[in-house]
Amino acid sequence: MLHQTRTFLLAGAAGLFMSMPLANAQDADTVTIALRVAVNTLDPHMSASVGSDLSVLSHIYPALILRGPDLKLQPSVAQSWEMVDDTTWRFKLTPRATFANGEKIDAAAVKWNLDRVLDEAVGARIAGWFSLVSEAIVVDDLTIDVKTSEPYPAFADQLSMFFLLPPEWAQTHNPATETMSGGPYKVAENVPGDHITLEINPDYWGEAPAFETVIFRTIPETGSRIAALLAGEIDLVTGIPTTELDRVNGSGVATADAIDSIRMMLGKINHQKAPMENRAFRQALNYAVDKQGIVDAIFDGKATVSACQLLSEPYVGYNPNLEGYPYDPEKARELLQESGVDLSQEIEIEVPTATYLQGDEVTQIIAAQLQEVGLNMKITEIEFGAFMNKQLRARDLAQIAVQGLAWPTIDADGMLTMFAPGNVYDYWNNAEFGKILDEARVTTDKEKRDALYADATKLMCDEAAALFLYLMPATFGVSNRIEWDARGDDWVRAFDMRPAAQ
Repeated sequence: MLHQTRTFLLAGAAGLFMSMPLANAQDADTVTIALRVAVNTLDPHMSASVGSDLSVLSHIYPALILRGPDLKLQPSVAQSWEMVDDTTWRFKLTPRATFANGEKIDAAAVKWNLDRVLDEAVGARIAGWFSLVSEAIVVDDLTIDVKTSEPYPAFADQLSMFFLLPPEWAQTHNPATETMSGGPYKVAENVPGDHITLEINPDYWGEAPAFETVIFRTIPETGSRIAALLAGEIDLVTGIPTTELDRVNGSGVATADAIDSIRMMLGKINHQKAPMENRAFRQALNYAVDKQGIVDAIFDGKATVSACQLLSEPYVGYNPNLEGYPYDPEKARELLQESGVDLSQEIEIEVPTATYLQGDEVTQIIAAQLQEVGLNMKITEIEFGAFMNKQLRARDLAQIAVQGLAWPTIDADGMLTMFAPGNVYDYWNNAEFGKILDEARVTTDKEKRDALYADATKLMCDEAAALFLYLMPATFGVSNRIEWDARGDDWVRAFDMRPAAQ
């Protein structure tokens, strides 16, 4: 029998919806973007949330390096960068960058920001990204060297998520609630939990953006986001069900589509709970689930099945030689019999609610297909915050947890390390896997590094370390008045937009 339970974390009283005088999305110089979750902080060093906090803050604060919609790195404050030796990165900065208060965005400002993030007293949320940084050295006003304790090939990629505060201003203001622009926009109005309005920064040192005003509205409910798009109140929404794409496309006021994201969906396996330590049993799970069937039925074919790995083609370290487990329920039954596992025992599969695109539906299908090959399945739906506490603090994931993983640097080091022994996310504890990653992390030779990651991904596949599923589609709806360079890495930026050609 398939059992289902729901677990929820009690939240505080919901805030009242605030009516507000927003610029109309039809204003030619205004673009309005819907966010699924509210911005929690204005301090770019205190958040790792790309799809909300960092997306908004990337309009306000400058970065050394940005990642474009094509997922390639591009210059920003840093005009160029290179590894001058295995443990030294050198950055050459643009000579004209300043904050709106006149402070220079120079090598000294970059060093101050790196030092702030690494200061334990500050408690920066992103400190772990820079744990290998040992020292930042100002060579001259426009040149900075960053020393690392060991080779860090992905450092430039990581800097695409690192935004700079003005040092003097930050020492007398609270960056969590105040801003001082050094980017293309400045904050005009902030109603926490409701909307943030940005206006163009006249002192911006870079290329002028296409729109004078950018409004980020927080609209958590999917139906409300779509309704706002179709009413002409919103210019861009993301994370809409694929079943809604035709309706949006038929509206005459907006278009919708989906591309592959960099987020891989998987059934994360808790190897610490029986019978998940059994390799034949784990392999049976992978044969029992019809991944392509899920993609076709739930996502109208607008998703890509995992090639038996956490990585997809854009990632450094992607293994093109792997193929996913085919759907073969008979093979699954054979492996279950070979495993010797008592199939009458309950196998729990949990999923965080309202987190992953149509994740609840996918979980129902997975559970049903596992039950078809003889397993006794129980579904638990759990609020996302409670799920993360259960995963990281209590260390008590269910035997299978439906989860989506991505690493914004699009590098195997970050993505695969979440399965390395000692990592807070790891429930596998495979010493051989960890050893391969340790070697790859300090290897600067690209071919050797790729070969090591090929070994690591093959090991994960052979061991069925997870139930490999599919890339979550990055779905979106865009008003006909703008053009947007769709991207699959969660960044939502007005400077990836422009008015539609008339």
